[in-house]
Amino acid sequence: MSKSRNPPLGRLARLGKVAALSARGSAGLAWRAVRKAAGADTGDLERSTIGHLAHVLGEMKGAAMKLGQALSMDVDALPPELRQIIARLQSEAPALPVEEIAAIIETELGAPPERLFAEFSREPLAAASLGQVHAARLEDGREVVVKVQYPGIAEALESDFDNLATMARAAGLTTKLLDGRRYVDELRREVVQETDYLLEAQRAQRFAELFASEPDLLAPRPIPERSSRRVLCLTRVRGRTLQRFIDSQPDTRARWRVSEQLIRAVHGPFFAAAQLHADPHPGNFLVTDEGHLAVLDFGCVKTFRPDFVEAIRVFMRNELLRLPYDPLAGVRAAGFEVDTDEATARNLLSEILEIASRPLRTDVYDYAGDTSVPDMRALGLRRARDFLRVRPPEEAVMLGRAVGGCAQNLRALGARGEFRAVYLRLLERTPPAPSPEAWG
Repeated sequence: MSKSRNPPLGRLARLGKVAALSARGSAGLAWRAVRKAAGADTGDLERSTIGHLAHVLGEMKGAAMKLGQALSMDVDALPPELRQIIARLQSEAPALPVEEIAAIIETELGAPPERLFAEFSREPLAAASLGQVHAARLEDGREVVVKVQYPGIAEALESDFDNLATMARAAGLTTKLLDGRRYVDELRREVVQETDYLLEAQRAQRFAELFASEPDLLAPRPIPERSSRRVLCLTRVRGRTLQRFIDSQPDTRARWRVSEQLIRAVHGPFFAAAQLHADPHPGNFLVTDEGHLAVLDFGCVKTFRPDFVEAIRVFMRNELLRLPYDPLAGVRAAGFEVDTDEATARNLLSEILEIASRPLRTDVYDYAGDTSVPDMRALGLRRARDFLRVRPPEEAVMLGRAVGGCAQNLRALGARGEFRAVYLRLLERTPPAPSPEAWG
């Protein structure tokens, strides 16, 4: 049997991995600076450091690997060549031997794969942060995929978030403004739910129903009789991951088509059903040969309060129709806590909305030149104290993860077109917002 590649468990074991990774990264940066000062090429060193980072985070899996996936989406964080190396974390973590996968399936479903499926591939299609995926075929001929959860991954996730909570508490000792524990707790609640594959099956079914009226959007359907809490069987969708589609250098028309589909796939369920796919890295989207977009992996789906959704709808509607809007009333309606004077809050919110609403206010927008993510980061650094005094509700964490990830994907696609019209059509198909005069 091959050597097991189960993730390390326990807080100290996982914290030690991160510490060792940080030490190697610091040493690498120092050596890079020395070589650069001497006029030497640093490309091989950078590739080695990023490759080691991808390998270690892939071995750790869990929340650590999810952080690596987020880094791989950041167009501005790394040069394209280095970003391609770490992009392997989207679906190419070190895989578990098939013997271990088969044992988990038998424990969960009561029989080995060869008795449950007409065909079962020994090689994984993908190895992600919480489980790996194998292709299979049912006795009736349907192609399916089987996602099998790594042993101990729930414990590994808890360890990662315990470590993160410790760091949040340490920051909170300095000042009440820096206490981010409730946001860590929100992220923990949502990510830990990803280990319940029966819940994910329900979410996948719900998204398949939501996409039924969108012929070019797809979601795999669960096979309940071949699923359990740690094994999930879904109908198979064939296609290229969004990252591979981007790497293929598609033409202008294809970039626009996929960008428009991506907006509908991410934002549509939010406005139609108060639900949001909140894990938008490029490995979770497939572009089919027929020109459809498939959404995969429904472990992280956030359900929002109706009044929160309505607050976002009012903001978008007023921006799209270029109507007056009071951002302070809007954030309060969404559940924000405002702990500063109104003038400071309005000034900050105006700066935030200027960045966030650019595609909504421009008839033709070019995502190839979009700088909204780095600009928002720069604003956060420049006005950090004001940001801490306008605190969003916990659920905004997942909205930010999804919308920020979608913006990064659109930036990577680099399409230019009438995105404002796309958002207008999206809102027109959902229940109407209150009167525009309601908030300003």
